[in-house]
Amino acid sequence: MTAMTAATGLPQGRPLTAADLETMPDDGHRYELIDGALIVTPSPAVPHQRVVGNLYLLLRAACAEELEVMLAPLDVTVSEITVLQPDLLVAPRTTLAGRKMVGLPVLAVEVLSPSTRLIDLNLKHAAFERAEVGSYWVVDPEAPSINAWHLEDGRYVEQASAVGDELFRTDVPFVVELRPGDLAR
Repeated sequence: MTAMTAATGLPQGRPLTAADLETMPDDGHRYELIDGALIVTPSPAVPHQRVVGNLYLLLRAACAEELEVMLAPLDVTVSEITVLQPDLLVAPRTTLAGRKMVGLPVLAVEVLSPSTRLIDLNLKHAAFERAEVGSYWVVDPEAPSINAWHLEDGRYVEQASAVGDELFRTDVPFVVELRPGDLAR
């Protein structure tokens, strides 16, 4: 029999699973699993949300018809013990139905916050790479900057980056041009 913690009712002594994650409360926090470890982050601040909203509009305008841009929270189950919620994702429309995504996105985007910076740059980067998500972007509202990696031979390779008013351009998974400084306005 698995022991349960008094505070949360979650099992102790084993990695948490996607099924365990479904028991978490709807309390405004983001609950994710990385290799069976629970990651809990607070709701994002205004600068973060501003960048997410502006980037969503840009991606949606550029997105191919067979793809769709989605906002968090939306679970991306990469394994039984790793369930992530990128700030934005782009996925084939055929993978998006009901409550969950079935399959993987072609692009996962994280917007850095003080509470998520190290997780986004390290743990999530590695988890999306292991899952073979085609592209991973990280936007820093403070710099402002954007870095984009694309999967080549099972490893992420930096594809594009820009800071401030520099032009960021990529053609994967579709053509996007932006200036990081404009995302924070």
